[in-house]
Amino acid sequence: MRGGDAIDPEFLQGLALDIRAVCAQGVQVAIVVGGGNIFRGLAGSSKGMERTTADHMGMLATVINSLALQSAFERQGVEARVQSAIFMPQVAELYTQNGAVRHLEKGRVVIFAAGTGNPFFTTDTAASLRAAEIGATCLLKATKVDGVYTDDPVRNPQAQRLDRLSYDDVWRQRLGVMDMTAITLCRDNRIPILVFSIFQPEALAKIIRGEGLYTWIGDDNG
Repeated sequence: MRGGDAIDPEFLQGLALDIRAVCAQGVQVAIVVGGGNIFRGLAGSSKGMERTTADHMGMLATVINSLALQSAFERQGVEARVQSAIFMPQVAELYTQNGAVRHLEKGRVVIFAAGTGNPFFTTDTAASLRAAEIGATCLLKATKVDGVYTDDPVRNPQAQRLDRLSYDDVWRQRLGVMDMTAITLCRDNRIPILVFSIFQPEALAKIIRGEGLYTWIGDDNG
């Protein structure tokens, strides 16, 4: 989500159109949504808020984003379901692995909200966990830049973009792609990670076609 407001309808519409194009290719899509545009747990705890409370507030922010995303999808004719790791039946389904898989098999986009439902875990870890649980063939990590760089390309114009990395490369080079719990979950379950810019037009559809810019992270022999 971007723009002057916490939620940018124009951005959501573009993302919904991109997802619709991906679904039209027969790809099953599940999404883990962050909440940093509304509230970030670590930011709250750094200002003196109790960490568990701050993280729960961050989880609720992801639910708001998930509902906004579901609404945008449905306006574009994409059937979607929000599954929350926190029980809130008036707002979203409670996450279950079987329920999520059934939705995917029926061609619905599943939006996973509220992270893992536990404090001290990031939405990156939630994405890796859900990917493992539903048997995902890959995990696409949406960022502000078109892949993984040796340094922050905004602050360092000499930073080099990396096309291909192993999980261990991320560890050794201390690359801030995802938290290490998330990387470990993907490595242990042999789920490749594709890091790309969410702000590239039709970014997801291009990746599905093997086009566009992204960094691939996986096994050394993958």
